[in-house]
Amino acid sequence: MSPTVQPLAEADPILQDGGECGALMRAMDWTSNPLGRPSEWPPELRVIVGIALGATQPMFIVWGPERTTLYNDAYAKICGSRHPAAMGQPFHEIWFDIWDQLDPIVADAYNGIGTAMDDIELIMHRNGYAEETHFAFSYSPVRDSSGTVLGMFCPCVETTAEVLMRRRLAKEREQMRRIFEMALGAVAIVEGPEHVFTFANSEYLALAGHRSLLGWRVADALPEVVEQGFVKLLDDVLATGKTYIGRNVETELQRAPGDTAEKRVLDFAYHAIIGADGRAEGIFVQAIDVTDRVDAERQQQVLNVELAHRLKNQLSLVQAIANQTFRFARDIGDARTALINRISVLARAQEMLLSATAESTTVGAILEDVASLHEGPAGGRFEFGGPDLETGPRGALSLSLMLHELSTNAAKYGALSVDTGKVVISWRIEPTAEGDQFVLDWQETGGPSVSSPTHTGSGTRLLKAGVSSARFCQVDLSYEPSGARCTIRVDIDGMRF
Repeated sequence: MSPTVQPLAEADPILQDGGECGALMRAMDWTSNPLGRPSEWPPELRVIVGIALGATQPMFIVWGPERTTLYNDAYAKICGSRHPAAMGQPFHEIWFDIWDQLDPIVADAYNGIGTAMDDIELIMHRNGYAEETHFAFSYSPVRDSSGTVLGMFCPCVETTAEVLMRRRLAKEREQMRRIFEMALGAVAIVEGPEHVFTFANSEYLALAGHRSLLGWRVADALPEVVEQGFVKLLDDVLATGKTYIGRNVETELQRAPGDTAEKRVLDFAYHAIIGADGRAEGIFVQAIDVTDRVDAERQQQVLNVELAHRLKNQLSLVQAIANQTFRFARDIGDARTALINRISVLARAQEMLLSATAESTTVGAILEDVASLHEGPAGGRFEFGGPDLETGPRGALSLSLMLHELSTNAAKYGALSVDTGKVVISWRIEPTAEGDQFVLDWQETGGPSVSSPTHTGSGTRLLKAGVSSARFCQVDLSYEPSGARCTIRVDIDGMRF
């Protein structure tokens, strides 16, 4: 049924303009509506309707005991398919599907109590299906000159799109946070020219020593990195937008409050986060602590040098054994048998050293193995004696390494390099204030005159390293004209381990 045009309503100045809703109000038959003709409306209602029709923000008015509803074009969009039939209808009939939530708020307004909310969630059926909606609004009571509440006035804004967008972005951020949390290595995000931490995963927190980071500037949270140039790198990446990648970079980090800075080696990258204006607004930080890997590589280099040294010594030792064997052999068969036996002894010792294992044995047994590599058929190259002392696996391995090093040097340069030379070895247990000590003396005699080496080689370093399992170990090495001398002192428990 088409609305009947009311000339008086159309001519009423309060209903001028107002777009579609203004035209709808002017076209309505108000004589059958509880509000009556617009010209007869209370001045308070006329003023508020004029405000609503001239406003671009969604606004509606609920008036009188029947709670008749009037609204503007912006609010018509909120009504969905219930517009235009909703104009002039009771508020509770328009929003019957959400009335259980609105009724208390409307009742408060009619009781003179205003309500404002930044966000209310409503499941509405305004377009024929259930949909989640969100609004920010203010329900304000409207009074006459005597203070009586005549109705309520509500400016509002639908925030559904913004809320759903924030929710989606929050979900994406949470997903990214989980991804970053599971990422290989330390991950963090710093924002703004002050490089404020806004995210750090557990590995980054562990790298930083579990210090407070979020909301802190890098310079304040990690002050030790400032002088190391890392903040300057962040400044450069933020200014240029160019990624910076560092490999095997040594740094010092204070892993815990009050601790001395710890040296670490990092692979890291600073990636600029570009904003909507095309400028860098933050930096995505990735770092992997490669300290263990770098240490392992360095250790491997040391081991390679040590292996090369040992191989050279073994070849020299084989040569010395062969020379001695053939020098004293009665015939080729005797020489072959002696050489095979001695090479077997050397192989057993080498296998023990390379596998870094050794069985429990005695000091005497260790020395017999060493001597068997160098003794001629007449014997007499080694003299040794001491108490019967059992050693543990680590003590035996360390002592074997040291004695093989001494015997190899003696065969190459010292007493065992000539027929007249010999080695005298004695060992004993000495009581001290700190506990009993194992003491071994190695003395070369009858060999060529020797002097101190001009540089420290890996063999000397091995000797100085001593017994790995010992609490106390002291190695004194001297080069007297009459021959090399070495004294080894070890706590007795270290030898038995």
